[in-house]
Amino acid sequence: MASFELGSVSIRSYAFEIVSTEIRSRLIPLLSSVADQEKAFDLQDVFRRFSFDNICKFSFGLDPGCLELNLPISEFAVAFDLASKLSAERALSPSQMIWKIKRLFNIGSEKKLKESIKLVNQLAEKMINHRRQKGFSDKNDLLSRFMGSINDEKYLRDIVVSFLLAGRDTVASGLTSFFWLISQHPEVQSAIREESERVVGPDNNTDLANFDQMRNMHYLNAAIYESMRLYPPVQFDSKFAREDDILPDGTFVRKGTRITYHPYAMGRMERIWGPDCLEFKPERWLRNGKFVPENPFKYPVFQAGLRVCLGKDMALVAMKSVAHAVIMRFDIQVADPNNAPRFAPGLTATVRGGLPVVVQERRC
Repeated sequence: MASFELGSVSIRSYAFEIVSTEIRSRLIPLLSSVADQEKAFDLQDVFRRFSFDNICKFSFGLDPGCLELNLPISEFAVAFDLASKLSAERALSPSQMIWKIKRLFNIGSEKKLKESIKLVNQLAEKMINHRRQKGFSDKNDLLSRFMGSINDEKYLRDIVVSFLLAGRDTVASGLTSFFWLISQHPEVQSAIREESERVVGPDNNTDLANFDQMRNMHYLNAAIYESMRLYPPVQFDSKFAREDDILPDGTFVRKGTRITYHPYAMGRMERIWGPDCLEFKPERWLRNGKFVPENPFKYPVFQAGLRVCLGKDMALVAMKSVAHAVIMRFDIQVADPNNAPRFAPGLTATVRGGLPVVVQERRC
């Protein structure tokens, strides 16, 4: 991924530019507008709106404007949320026959799912047509790059939907869990601020860190990784064997078999992470003050091997940039810190009821 280029612009620097602009022009002003009011509002909703705007700009060169809280969230996002929720609820059904019968007769949740998917596909096709009318040969967004080499409209539509699912919900989920954990561990927040002052300078709360400075914030990176160890945005995932295979431990896997793994459970296993596996300790990722990644098969948050997540770099750039900007400017207090996150059914880990917080401007 590090070598992937968008024209003459690397994917990391292009993502950083878009994220930084969104943070500076919308996220920070929005949080400032609600700061010091002693009134709780849903931080998860803000992150979902931010991530939706960000992925649309990065992937499609379009701005849906969801972060404007005085505007209703786009119908695309609403339909997308419902389709994701209903798809995940299939797995909670006592029997596959239940939802298959509903689908056959087009009733209940399956009727709603069909309608939502139809709307998502229609809006994705409109997005492609809009980009085609505006021209794409000189654009840096991912959709324009794909359109320059792919003529299959259905495939392009599926790319749009896949990018939205992977880029929007996962980043919002990761940030929501991160700020809940930070609220429980003020010493981690203090360490992030101290690191920023060393890397950027004591006045770094007045502007965003640049790309190179963000790369040198090893403790912040460790805190992000540690947060996703305990609360991975995708809590479980499955793969299907295209051919007969044998796992490293000698287990035979027959062609067509589904193998499910559970990053949420793996991140809390003592035999994998040691006796302190349930503790939030960013230091476990540091060696002599430098961030050192774990084996991706031990930490499969971004998957591993040939199927590693294509959006890993973009997601990390977004999460680190938002976390740093918000922590350096605001004190975020969770309205009810005694309640641990409870997750709603979905393809990604969405906190049931959101994350109500009180925002205060940081007093330096």
